[in-house]
Parts: sequence; C-alpha cells; structure tokens
Amino acid sequence: MSKPRQVHSSATRVMSVLMILIGVALLVRTLASGGGPIATGVLLGSLFVLAGAARLYLGLRRQ
Repeated sequence: MSKPRQVHSSATRVMSVLMILIGVALLVRTLASGGGPIATGVLLGSLFVLAGAARLYLGLRRQ
C-alpha cells in the first residue's frame, strides 16, 4: 500500500473514533441533564455514534 493511502486510511480511522467519542459525550451529557429519548442531544449523539461506527466498519472491511 502506498504512503498516501496509508495516511488516508489512518486519518479515516482516527476521525471515525473521534466521531464515536463525540457521540458518546453528547449522549452522556444529554442524559445527565435529564434529556428524554427524543431529545436533540440523544438523537445527534446516536447519529454520531452510528456514523462513526459505520465509517470505521467500512474502512476496516476494505483492507
């Protein structure tokens, strides 16, 4: 694998993990402040976690 492709692959993994962490932080913050299941923070946090996990899964599957 060429060097630019390795950098891209690593950057994708790092960004995916960061998206998951941001999503978890949003969920924890929203639920700690009393947000319900359809609160904006819960919905956005869930979407961040799902998007990050999907990117990570697809990135690892392509290798």
